[in-house]
Order: sequence, then structure tokens, then C-alpha cells
Amino acid sequence: MLSLLALGLLAGQAVSALPTISTKGSKFFTSDGNQFFLKGVAYQLTEDDPLAQPTQCALDAALMKELGANSIRVYHVDPTASHDDCMKTFDDAGIYIWLDLDTFSTYIMGPGIATPVWNSTMYEAYGQVMDAFHNYDNLAGFFVGNEVLTTAENSNAAPYVKAAGRDMKSYRDSKGYRNIPIGYSAADVPSLRPMLQNYLACGSNQSEALDFFGLNAYEWCGESTFEQSGYQFLQQNASDYNIPIFFSETGCQTVKPRTFGDQAAILGDDMSGTWSGAIIYEWIEETNDYGLISYGTPAPATATAGVVAGYTRSGTPIPISPDFSNLKAQWATLSPASVSEAAYTQTMSPVACPDYTAGAWEVSSGASLPTQGQAAQNGRVSGSASSGSSAANGQASSTGGSASSGGSGTSAGGASATSAAAAASSSASSASTTAGRGSGMAGTMVALWALAMGIAGVAVVL
Repeated sequence: MLSLLALGLLAGQAVSALPTISTKGSKFFTSDGNQFFLKGVAYQLTEDDPLAQPTQCALDAALMKELGANSIRVYHVDPTASHDDCMKTFDDAGIYIWLDLDTFSTYIMGPGIATPVWNSTMYEAYGQVMDAFHNYDNLAGFFVGNEVLTTAENSNAAPYVKAAGRDMKSYRDSKGYRNIPIGYSAADVPSLRPMLQNYLACGSNQSEALDFFGLNAYEWCGESTFEQSGYQFLQQNASDYNIPIFFSETGCQTVKPRTFGDQAAILGDDMSGTWSGAIIYEWIEETNDYGLISYGTPAPATATAGVVAGYTRSGTPIPISPDFSNLKAQWATLSPASVSEAAYTQTMSPVACPDYTAGAWEVSSGASLPTQGQAAQNGRVSGSASSGSSAANGQASSTGGSASSGGSGTSAGGASATSAAAAASSSASSASTTAGRGSGMAGTMVALWALAMGIAGVAVVL
């Protein structure tokens, strides 16, 4: 009996999970000491939890593995559902999950919310999601918000995003969970560059800084280049960034077919020394025309079962040609130069906090972060806030991306006027591209969000 038990233990050890991911300096590393770069896709089939559908997860994970993906981003989950089967399926396929903590009723700022919010109800809701997922080795990281800031006028929401990160890091540590990275996914708003990304990483107290920064950027359209697309400005703004940075959404579709030439820049010599990869928007085809796969032809107008906005949301995934094969071919040839964790030494200090600038960046660099329930007044955090525990609302995102992104652009906030002017044409293209993500499931999600707010007695203006 003892020998049989020993054999059983050995067999259990042979089935190894993916190594966990953590941050060191400006890079991601796996627990076996290798640098990690994202090759990911955005994955949210409906407003329902996609990680609670084992059969569908198995069908999709198999094709994602063929694509060469090692990551998916999921925007909304039900923390009370069982996720064991799907998480194991993706683990077996070599795929990590990057998960948004918010729910439809826990937005920091969004449609109908004129001032940012961060309270105990939101904190508890975020905590429930973290509790449900912390023990999965292939849970790579959490987002505390998505595109909360969409214009310079709402820069006053930045302290609430940072407070959300601070408090969820504190929650993670108080629970004794592993050091799961916690970050934010930003809309690519030229007027906020690079102030927002620097603000979320700055300060001598790094317990208040986020662990990583994601950017939703749709600037590289068609056969562009590192210079023409404006990616060179994104690289310039991140060259001295002290935490990991990656594209949390990308994949412009204004020029068809999509060739994904930007992946060679992101995962090649131009950017891989600074950026940690990209997540392509998105897995499923819907009215916004960003899909890599479909589950069949668009459904009849009378169809309802498994159909949202005219598109079937389950079944055997069918690659969309040639976009799927184009991305697969790009990723197959790209192996970024990397460094082992043992050989890596962080030499960069935290970036400087941006100075207050009226009408552009209305956050005082030395101001304390808000506490739970503390309101913003006249564009600033009210009162003399302490750095105590607070709670976060979530993102202004829909199921499959941003419900209202505010557009992105090409000219870098910290670049020269000449550089900004040179990038203006692709900036306009990027703005329209980002806005286009609001169709399809996004519109449905805004409606559901509005319904939830109405039930809760909150006035909603759409």
C-alpha cells in the first residue's frame, strides 16, 4: 500500500501546472526564472462568465493553442461560479488568464457617473473575484479598471484608480495570496500621455504604485511602420518606465485584412526591451468586425438561443481567413530577446510623478490617495485623504472591451510638437478605430450596465 501511495504522489507531481507569473522591475518573470511576453487575445463571448463554460473553453483553448496564444484577457466573471474546469483546460493549453476585477455595478467611473467612486462595496466585490481566482497558477494578473479615464477632463479619476490598486494589493497580501500582479488597462488618449502611466507607477511608496500598466492602442493600421504608426512615441514614453508595460488591447481593423505587422515591432528589437507583449482584440467576430474566429454565419434576425446582436456565441470556433492565419504566422516567427530573472537587475528608479497642470492633468503630485467613499470635488480629491484602506469601483468597459473609450491617438503626450504633428493623421484613424469597438457586444453591455444602475436607484445618462 505504501508503494502504491508513493507512485500516486509521483504521478501527481508529473502533472505540472504552468509556472506562476510575477513582476521584477520592468519585466514579467515565470516562477522558473524565464522572462514572459504576452501573445494574447481578448476573450469574452457574452456578458456571462466565459470561464464557467467548460465545453466551450475546451473548444476555444484548442484553437488558441494552434494560434500560438499564451494569454487571454477576460473582462467579467461570476465569482460564485465554478472555474476549475476552464482554468485547467487553459492551463493544459499553456494559456494564462489576465482578469478584470470589476463587475457591471462596480465601475470607478463610466456612463452616468460624473465623478469617480471608490467605496467599500466595490472593494468587497473586487475581493470576491480575487478570492475565486487567486489559487490558479495560470492566473497571471488582475486589472483594477479599464479605460476609466478617457479625456484630460476626467484626470481627477486617476487617484481612484491608483487607490484601487493600492487596496487590492493590500487585500492580496493580507490574505497571504501569492504576489499576483495588479495593474490597469488605459485608453490611448494622447492628452493623457505620459502623465497617466507615470502617475500610476510613481512615488517613493511603491505599495501605492500599480504592478503593471496596460495600454489599449489601435494606432498601427494596415502596412504601417514603427515610425509612421506612432509606436516610436509610445516607446519613447516608456523607455525609462519602472514597471512592466504591455498592450492590453490592440489590433486595428480599419484596413482589411489585418496583417498584425505591429507584432514584429512589439515583440522585436524596436520595443521588446521595454514592452512585454500584446493582447489582440478580439477572439469572437461580432458587429465591430474585430474577430479572429466565428461560430458560424451571422444568425437570422429571429434567432435568440445562444445569439447576441446577430452572432452565435458558442460552438466550434472557425478561423476567420486570412486574419487568423496572419496572426498565427506573425507569432510563430517572433521570439523576443529575453533575460533570465537571475541575470536581471532593476536599475531604474520609480518615474517622477507628473506635475499639476490646469486643464491637462489636474492631479497634485503630492496629494494623498482617496480613502473608501471619499468623493472628488471640483476636480480633486476632497479633504485631506490618508493612505488607509479603500475600495475600488471598476472599469468603463463592456464585455468585450471598452463601452466608451474616448479614442486613442498617435502623438505622444511627452513628445515634441513636431513629432505630434507628424503623427496627426494616424491619430485620427486610431480615434475612429477605438470608437468602433463600442459596437457589437459593447453596446449590449452598456445597456445592461444602465439597467443595473437603474435597479439600484442610480441616475444614468447615456
